[in-house]
Amino acid sequence: MSWTDERIELLKQLWEKGSSASQIAEELGEGVTRNAVIGKAHRLGLKARPSPVKAGAPKKAAAAAPKKPKVVTKPKRVTLLDLSDKICKWPHGHPGDEDFHFCGKNVQPGFPYCSEHCAVAYQAQLPRRDRRPLPPLGPRR
Repeated sequence: MSWTDERIELLKQLWEKGSSASQIAEELGEGVTRNAVIGKAHRLGLKARPSPVKAGAPKKAAAAAPKKPKVVTKPKRVTLLDLSDKICKWPHGHPGDEDFHFCGKNVQPGFPYCSEHCAVAYQAQLPRRDRRPLPPLGPRR
């Protein structure tokens, strides 16, 4: 593809008319790409046009339903008598303290804890070949 005088003139006319670079490339045909049109227009010093994508422009938010005020309730203290198979059994505090209680969130199926406490309680162990050797147990003689 070469830029002949006729092609350059057609480019200028279509550019001034407001055609997009893709439309101009399609009109010129013969392997002219959108980027080739933009580059040639820039080199010819044609008037720049605003981008269809406005940088920094606020995005239009979808019409959201009115927000309902959140009702903050004080969590119930789950005691030993309240525990069941569906309640997280992660203890909070010391059993002898007055404010001792259990987590009380819904458990992960097959585990006694919620997902947050499962992540703490169950941590994957490295395969034996990747483990560091244990430190010596006592002084060597």
